Amino acid sequence: MKRWLLRTMVGVVGLTFAGKPAAAQEARVMQFTLAPNPKVVDCLARFPGDAANPPTARVRVVRLRDNDVLAINVQNVKPGLHFDLFTVQHSQFLADGTKDSDFKNFGLAWYQADLQADALGTVRGFIKTILLDKIFGFDPAAQLAPTNAFHVGFWFDDPHDAVPCGFDPDHPTPFNEVHKAGPLAMISLPDAETGLGPLCTNPDTSVTPARCIP
Repeated sequence: MKRWLLRTMVGVVGLTFAGKPAAAQEARVMQFTLAPNPKVVDCLARFPGDAANPPTARVRVVRLRDNDVLAINVQNVKPGLHFDLFTVQHSQFLADGTKDSDFKNFGLAWYQADLQADALGTVRGFIKTILLDKIFGFDPAAQLAPTNAFHVGFWFDDPHDAVPCGFDPDHPTPFNEVHKAGPLAMISLPDAETGLGPLCTNPDTSVTPARCIP
């Protein structure tokens, strides 16, 4: 399987916007964390059961003139694990990290990149595409209206990596290029007030449910 090993942030953290005041630059940056899937956290964690060193994932998105750059930094996962990064319509969690009882599926999913943990259990990578407030897909043939995907998550690429946590590899998920991936590993949480994913920075709360203004 051909892999794009995302091992560099190529100056993402230091990106600025020439001619813009500091306040405007800050408004163009979004930072958030991802929550681990509790069902498979022991298969994800480099130190299973160690509450002092849990798997963590921090995401930073910078808005550029024509597109955006997302940088992800994952720590304390098992060395060598492969993952598949997606932007999706729905998270399976509520804002407080508990399971959403109304969750049915992830909705519109957009394959963004492959990730791989290094020998220290760290993943550092980036993607450059349309993300903040504007990411959407549509398909008139399937009667899919323009639909946003404001959540960020990644899945186990190999379903067998999650077998010790009870995952059945004979029933894989479609979250890799051959559509035979493992379960969700980590995903973003919705905003407590708007219910929107963190890639929406400009919510419109005058309507219910809230929508995002591009």
